[in-house]
Amino acid sequence: MATADRPALPAAVLWDMDGTLVDTEPLWFAAEAAIAERHGVPWGPELSAQLVGMPLERYAQMLVERGVALPTPDLVSALVDIVAAGLDQRITWQPGVLDLLAELAAAGVPCALVTMSYRRLADAVVAKAPAGAFRVVVTGDDVEHGKPHPEPYLRAAAELGVEPHRCVALEDSPPGIGSAMASGARTLGVPHMVPVEPRPGLSRVPTLAGIGLAELARIVAGEDLDLLAAQAD
Repeated sequence: MATADRPALPAAVLWDMDGTLVDTEPLWFAAEAAIAERHGVPWGPELSAQLVGMPLERYAQMLVERGVALPTPDLVSALVDIVAAGLDQRITWQPGVLDLLAELAAAGVPCALVTMSYRRLADAVVAKAPAGAFRVVVTGDDVEHGKPHPEPYLRAAAELGVEPHRCVALEDSPPGIGSAMASGARTLGVPHMVPVEPRPGLSRVPTLAGIGLAELARIVAGEDLDLLAAQAD
């Protein structure tokens, strides 16, 4: 129960996957580089960084723009195959993730996974997550409009039966943050491969390690929690 001293918990927590829940961005970077090399196309990490958080079709489009002569569906399929093989070998959880999932489960706060990765990859991650961690999974092949459009987060909240503004979304990329904030969800940015710049209404932390129910309650109550700014000071 919420009190003056203890704000109400979020109605749900909506998790991005790549870079927020699990450290898969190196797999995507390697997949893009491998396909580019296979087709004799120059590629570098600065190009991969531009794609963090974007729909997979955008990954394919950039490879085509750089000279890879394959149809977009074939490129998306090839990227997914490479990343899936990497996930079969190992899944690396981001710092603090498993502790926070356990704390949310114990408090009865439902979670959704909201990712632009395709169902095949999301299912592989969910299968290795704590049992029952995610009640809803929304993937890039479920939606018409990917991040930064709000559709993915709106759909997750609707499937959970909660209002977006009563949720906290966890994100690491500008497209994902834009999507979550446009949906009305209170949003917490956690930088990984790209910076999370300050903006009105956005909370920021350097890592999810040490972040728990108390911090999420403050965020959903309307506080802009900015531990990155505090760290810089």
